[in-house]
Amino acid sequence: MNAPEPATNHRTNDAKDRLVADLKLVIRDAEDLLKNAGQQTSEGFENAKVKFETTLNSAKTELHDMEESVVAKTKEAAQATDIFVKEHPWQSVGIGAAIGLICGLLISRR
Repeated sequence: MNAPEPATNHRTNDAKDRLVADLKLVIRDAEDLLKNAGQQTSEGFENAKVKFETTLNSAKTELHDMEESVVAKTKEAAQATDIFVKEHPWQSVGIGAAIGLICGLLISRR
């Protein structure tokens, strides 16, 4: 099977980091909005609401992009596995039997 490309892993890690940062910002904005809701004028409240919605939309976009990336990688892995099984059927059976044996031994220890 082919190893994932380092650039792809780097892009995924960057997307994950941006998503986490966006979600932290959403949480901080929500806390500020709730904390200051009673003290703000309607204009200040509206500005805080717009900022919160912008950050939330950014986080949603990042999450959607990350979801698409995960789905694409899963499809690639499934195709690579399918090719391997078709090219090496007996090795696949042996690997499956070994995994089943190990799982059975682990379960029986409990």
